[in-house]
Amino acid sequence: MSEVNRLMWDERAPAHAASPEYGLARYASDPSLISDVVRFDLPRLGDISGLRGVHLQCHIGTDTVSLSRLGARMSGLDFSATAISTAQQLATSAGADIDFHVADVYDAVDVLGPGGYDLVFTGIGALGWLPDMDRWAGVVADLLRPGGRLFIREGHPVLWALADPRPDGLVVIEYPYFTPSEPTVWDEEGTYVTTEVTFVHTVSHEWNHGLGEIMSALMGTGMVVTGFVEHDSVPWNARPGEMEKSDGEWRMRDRPERFPCTYTLQARKP
Repeated sequence: MSEVNRLMWDERAPAHAASPEYGLARYASDPSLISDVVRFDLPRLGDISGLRGVHLQCHIGTDTVSLSRLGARMSGLDFSATAISTAQQLATSAGADIDFHVADVYDAVDVLGPGGYDLVFTGIGALGWLPDMDRWAGVVADLLRPGGRLFIREGHPVLWALADPRPDGLVVIEYPYFTPSEPTVWDEEGTYVTTEVTFVHTVSHEWNHGLGEIMSALMGTGMVVTGFVEHDSVPWNARPGEMEKSDGEWRMRDRPERFPCTYTLQARKP
């Protein structure tokens, strides 16, 4: 199933790199630019200058470069060789010294070595591609040195469980909130950025993960959850026709307080 997903991401990485939403050329022309995703969490992220960090499932590297620009010595890892090639080109053009690695996230410790990082970062739309949160949490804990920190901004499992927007405007839970035994299989022709590319690999396999499962997996490794905030906004138009953009994020036009769209989670290794 990971091969199905890898083929999909290999095909989408060039389209994402060329899209106005990612705007890769701006990172070379503006040395102060950081991604909207990283900027949103600056008050919670704090000073990371001098920290040794790794961005797991880094895709084409915009958040990785942004963390580097905040002073962290970054590595990036993703299972898509196409995405990593783009990320390396981005870092070079942006003047960022980042080492990138092609590997499945579950193999990260074998590739990067144990206990070498002060910061493990994971961004929007990453955990849903992984079937096993216990195994993932073990990787995070093994990568961190004592006192090191995990930082996640992720789509909320409630958002992932919602049905597509309906003509009657009702917001309906349709898909699993808790991790299903088998993945949810999607067949989608497009992607989340503006592109005219016609994709061949349209099938993906995804797993939703409830908040309790994610936190329990981390605590099961001995890590301590130190921060958790739910947000009514998301960095992309997750529900077309129902959301409007303000302050760089998308929110429900009607009663955005009804459900959370994303969350920020932090945990520390003792």
